[in-house]
Amino acid sequence: MSIRKIYYALPTKLRLVARRVFYWPLDTWESITGKRDKLCPPRGLTFIGSGDFIAQGKKVVTQMRQYGDLQPHHSILDVGCGIGRVAVPLTDYISNEGSYHGFDIMQQGIDWCKKNISSKYSNFYFKHASLQNDLYTLEGKDAAQFKFPYKDDCFDFVVLNSVFTHMIPSQFENYLSEIYRVLKFGGRCYATFFILTEESEKLLEKSEGFNFPHDYGFYRLMDDKVQSANIAFKEDYLTQQFTETNRFKIHHTQYGYWGGRDKVQSPEFQDIVILEK
Repeated sequence: MSIRKIYYALPTKLRLVARRVFYWPLDTWESITGKRDKLCPPRGLTFIGSGDFIAQGKKVVTQMRQYGDLQPHHSILDVGCGIGRVAVPLTDYISNEGSYHGFDIMQQGIDWCKKNISSKYSNFYFKHASLQNDLYTLEGKDAAQFKFPYKDDCFDFVVLNSVFTHMIPSQFENYLSEIYRVLKFGGRCYATFFILTEESEKLLEKSEGFNFPHDYGFYRLMDDKVQSANIAFKEDYLTQQFTETNRFKIHHTQYGYWGGRDKVQSPEFQDIVILEK
């Protein structure tokens, strides 16, 4: 059994505890020696993803600028901001004329961001949203009914880095509608997905590792017992939601190598979609 499957098999609350225990020796050592960047949270608190926290955040911001034309003066909404992976590199990019707002379902991430980012950068704001997600927490309301706590037409740019990869269809559809509502006309949204195309589905047939074996028609799950673990959507379903149910224009699509594509032609892991209102 892979580490990923073992992690998903744990009860929801124990997943965070297991991570804290696993990384405790390294986190303690880095704290004592001062080797951890002041804007880099302890690994045991970093409940999303893996790898180099700072480097990955910088890479996302580079993609936001390259594919979505993010500007320093923009007002930005970070949906599912986690523990500040995208916010941290933006502290060196967003000007005083710009602003950053982030919300997340995990209180510990929001608390860390307020203490370590908002305390130093007055135009960075963080909010906790008490919502259910069977990967992270069973407490709170259904995200399919959640209304973003922001006014209409108030953001230039919205980012969702590895958020829609953990949301079931009803939640995704609601969030997409809310993104359209809060974006200004001409504003853009950077979002990552696992997109099921003819090519990626053929490649998945040969994959023995990262896969989505549970088929529900227009989407597939990696683990049917933890539905939010990882989710892949059919491309035609996504296109319909983007352009028909909502009125987005698809500005750019960059397919990733998660399904087995060549890394030279698809240098990013997840698929990236830039939408424009």
